[in-house]
Parts: sequence; C-alpha cells; structure tokens
Amino acid sequence: MDPVTLTTGRLLLRTVGPQDIDAVYEAVQDADIQRWTTIPSPYLREHAEGFVGQLAPDGWADASMFTFGVFLPSAELVGMLSLTMRAPGVAEVGFWTAKEHRGNGYTTEATLAASRWAFTHLPVDRVEWRAEVGNEGSRAVAERAGFTIEGILRSAIINKGVRRDCWVGSLLPSDLGLPSTAQYLPAPARRS
Repeated sequence: MDPVTLTTGRLLLRTVGPQDIDAVYEAVQDADIQRWTTIPSPYLREHAEGFVGQLAPDGWADASMFTFGVFLPSAELVGMLSLTMRAPGVAEVGFWTAKEHRGNGYTTEATLAASRWAFTHLPVDRVEWRAEVGNEGSRAVAERAGFTIEGILRSAIINKGVRRDCWVGSLLPSDLGLPSTAQYLPAPARRS
C-alpha cells in the first residue's frame, strides 16, 4: 500500500522520510519515551535512520504497519503514531509525543484521525491500545480518544527484556458512528 497523508484541524499525519531523521532522533532522547515505549534504549542515530529508512516504509509496503509522523502545519514534529495489524480485522495503535507537545491534545486528535482512516480504508473493525500499567499519559490519550479500557493483561508486553503487565483498551467503528465491515453481536449483560 502506498502511504497516505491525513489532516486534522491542527495536524498533518504523513509518512516520515530522510528529512525527519534528526527530529525523530532528538525527540526520542526523552527519558519518558525511552521508559514507556519498546524502542531501543539508548536510542542512537542509527536507530532513527533504520526506523525512517526501513521499518516505516516496509510496514506500508507489506500493509503490516501504517506509520504516521504527526506534524504541525509548520512541519515541526509533534510525535509518531502507528497502526500495526495484529490479527484479521484488528489493528493496534501505538504512539509517542515529543515532550514539548504533551498536554495539547495532539496525540488524541491524531489517534482519532488514524482510527477513522483504518475503519474506513482498511478491513479493520477493532483498534486496540495497549500500554504498560503505570503509563498514565498513554492511558489518558486512549480514554480521551474514546477507547474502552477492558482490563489488564498479565505479562503481555516485553519492554527492555522484561515482561510487564499492560492495560488493554479498544475502539470500535460504532464508537465513532461508523459502520463495521462485519456484524458485531455484543455479549449479553451478566446478572449479578
């Protein structure tokens, strides 16, 4: 699949290229990004080069991961967001936000735009969000974007060689007023 560009009221979501290597490298030097994401730590320039030059384009080429750089109209990098295909009809959203842009709602806005795109242009009926338990910033983004927090998965994330518990949440097309590609039959409510 060829990369696509998405726009919101304040943002441009586009694929990353060689011109973005320095901005990615600099943003990811932030200790919180290295702590809460599964990116390499320490994060070297060669990691940014490989991400921009191979990982991101390869994901688009084989339709396994759709990576968007999140930019302001000025072309300043706000963060990164990807939708990784995990199972038929299921994509997992992952993101990080540059330290100086946190608290502005940009990542929530980008998450909603990318999720809408996935529901309307891919065979996706569920976008999952996962974050290590304790990553309150990521959870706040997911909740503001309308994800239903479904619980804790034990030992479900490996970060820096250590298995960790994670929160899991989901966003469905119906949460955004969109149709599903397949019929959804929710489980009946349990009686107490």
